[in-house]
Order: sequence, then structure tokens, then C-alpha cells
Amino acid sequence: MRPHGGPDAQGRAPLDLSTGSHPAGALPRALQRVRAADPSSYPDPQYRALRERLAAWHGVAPERLLFAASASEFIQRITALAARIAPGPVALPQPGYGDYAAAARACDLAVLAEPGGGVRASLRWCAEPGSPDGRSAPPPTDLGQPGAPVTVLDLAYAPLRLDHQDGWSAAARAACFQLVTPNKALGLCGVRGAYAIAPQAAAAQPWVEALHAAEPSWPLGAQGVALLEAWCDEEVQSELRATLPLLRAWRAGLAACLSERGGRVLPGVTPFVAVQVPPHFDALRLRERGVAVRPLDSFGLPGHWRVNSAPDLSRLWKALA
Repeated sequence: MRPHGGPDAQGRAPLDLSTGSHPAGALPRALQRVRAADPSSYPDPQYRALRERLAAWHGVAPERLLFAASASEFIQRITALAARIAPGPVALPQPGYGDYAAAARACDLAVLAEPGGGVRASLRWCAEPGSPDGRSAPPPTDLGQPGAPVTVLDLAYAPLRLDHQDGWSAAARAACFQLVTPNKALGLCGVRGAYAIAPQAAAAQPWVEALHAAEPSWPLGAQGVALLEAWCDEEVQSELRATLPLLRAWRAGLAACLSERGGRVLPGVTPFVAVQVPPHFDALRLRERGVAVRPLDSFGLPGHWRVNSAPDLSRLWKALA
């Protein structure tokens, strides 16, 4: 079993700080749109209206959009495609989301820490900002150059970024598959749905065609369509932006209190933090006291937790004490 945050065998913790979802919960306008979705019939299998709307919102050609049942589904699909048409190592950010490596190993592909020490990868994952530490990193210097690996930029936490210093230019982004997963930023992790924007370069076209061919029928259900329609609604975006100052304050308070209790908080630009915890801190004992955090062993950071912000952390402080 691959470890994830969220509910466990005991259900959802009374204070669940283990995910990267919006700390304030579901954004009201987005939640309203999802609740109004009609699940009694199939969506349009081509998602034509949604495709046109997202393309106009991003300012890209509609054919550059690829829908996915979730970010994890797209990770599996493009990795399996790489194994068929460009077999070779997969380069991963360090630390990085465990599904990147899990998909590579499922396809018998070698895994490289990025940069790969001179070994050329065929598929490369980047995240801006990264998970689990929320760290910002510049783009690779070889993007768009001949021989460079096909690159996927995971933007799951970009909408929750708490500063304005993203180092990825529009040209750098256009050289990648940009993977967009709005459910975390909208506080709706239970609704699955994602999309990728394909690179502009003609060299990416065989990948785009193969990804379309491998796409399951109806990757998005009615709620997924409603989620993505809400995502490109300016009222929803405005609602999201209005929460960011509050999230900055919550993160600062979380980081300060963890530091006071002996933790070493890693630098980051997201509402969640990665913290190196004292040896006597025990995530299982914490869960017994009704608080869930995310141990980061599977991310390559043993002795660290990811802890999300929340409006009221008194239960966490009491449990730690």
C-alpha cells in the first residue's frame, strides 16, 4: 500500500493535518457547483464545452488539453506511455511525491534523483511548488532543447502559493506538460478530476496522440466536470485569492509553534510545512489523540512530518504536550 494522507482505518481524524488540502475547507462557491452537478447521465465524452472554456481561460488551443481522472491517473498513464515509446530512467524531484516513483517501478523503469548525475532520463517530473516541503525550485536549464527529457510540471499546489516569486517563465511552462489538480486548492479532495496542458512543441505531438489513445472513456464524471468548470470561474478564483492572507498567518503561527516545541521547519511557500521532529515525537501516538499528520518516510525524509495549517490548532498543541 502506498501511504497517503487523509482517512485511515479509523476513519478521518478529528483534526486531520495530513493532507495538502485548503486549510479552511471547501470554498463555498465551488462546493455549490459540485453539489448542483447532475450525476444521472453521462457527461459529453469529448467534454467539448469544458475543453473550450478551459482553453479560453488558459489562452491555449483546445487540442492542447488532456483530461485525467486524477493527477495520479495521469502519472500512471504518461509513465506507462514513456515505457512504451521512450523507455529509459525517470527523473524525480528530491524529495517528491511517491506516486512518481511508484508509477516508474510499476513499469520497470529506473528512478533517478534529479539531476541524474549525467545519466539521461526519458521522463522527468518537476513540481512548483514541491511536495511535501512546499519548496520552490527553478526550472531545469535544458527545457525545450534537443535530447532533453519529456518534462511534466506538477502544479497541484501552485494555487496555494503564499508568495509571488515563482521562477517559472511562461516559456518554461510551455515546454512542459503542465498538470493541474484543482481539488486541493478548492478544498474538495474527495472530487477527482485533473487536466494537463500539452507543450507547444511539435515534438510533443506523438505523446499527445498516445495519451489521448490511452485515455479511459469518461475520465471525468459529473462532479469532476463541475469541479473544473468552477475552477475557471472568476468568482471562485477571487474567493480563493481572498483566503491567501489568512493562510499566510496560519502558516506562520504553525511554524512558530512547531519550532517552539523543538521542530525544525523547512523553508516553503505553501500553507503546509515539512518539519524535522524531535525523536520522541510519534505520529501513531498523535493519531491516537485525534490528530493526523503525514510522516515523510515515503518522500525520502525520515524523521520529518508534513503538517497542514488549520484555523484552530489547540488540539495539536495539547496532543504534543
